[in-house]
This record gives sequence, structure tokens and C-alpha cells, in this order.
Amino acid sequence: MSELKVLNSGDKFAHTSVGKLSGFEGKAFVKDVVGATSCEISFGTLPTGVAVPFYHSHKENEENYIVLSGAGRFQVGDEAFDIAEGSVIRVATNCDRNIKCTSAEPMTYICIQAKEGSLSQYTQGDAEITEHENKM
Repeated sequence: MSELKVLNSGDKFAHTSVGKLSGFEGKAFVKDVVGATSCEISFGTLPTGVAVPFYHSHKENEENYIVLSGAGRFQVGDEAFDIAEGSVIRVATNCDRNIKCTSAEPMTYICIQAKEGSLSQYTQGDAEITEHENKM
């Protein structure tokens, strides 16, 4: 399991890192480290031929998996399908799911978990253009 710690923070933000993704191993959960209140984000890596050791489902939260490298298989209920770098898989509540690496290299992915049906505004609908001094 990778060690996460806050690198930088202020009243309205927290910054952490899992380090270089090419060398990342294990599983790291971000929510508690950054103080997130709307979702859980985790980074995971599976070695060749390895699956998460259990199937699971969620009562309230959907999950969105984003495959960053490698390839594998994903199963939702009785349906299994191939996934690879760039794949995005959304899984609803109350159904079993699992993920397995089938590529020669480890498969690294992000999983974002949030309450199903809670997204009411996003992108332009939830944003407003502001004026601010650029310090970059």
C-alpha cells in the first residue's frame, strides 16, 4: 500500500500524491488524506494474472474505474469484458463487480466512488468565470 501525505494545503484545498504511477504498487485511498466530502478516489495496481481477491457491491455509491495502464478483464454481475488503457467503466449500485489484470505489465487504475444520483450540476452548469490575479 502506498503512503499518502498532504504535500500542500490551505483553507480551500489539499494536495497529495501517490508518486510516479509507473512505479505505483498496491492500493491507496485519497478521501481522508485530502478531506474530500463528495467522493472517494483510490489508485490501484494489479500484477499480471491477479484479480481483486473478492467481488463486491455498494448500497449507495456508484463506481467509475479509469484504466491508466495495462489491460485486463472486468466483470459486472455475470457479464465479463476486456478492458485496457483508456477504458472507463461505470458500475451502478447493488451489483457485484471485480477487476483482473491480464496484460504482461501491471494494470494501474483509478476508482472514483460517489453517491449514485447525486450529481445535479457539473462543468459549465456549476461554474462561473471569475477575475483573479495570475501567479503562475
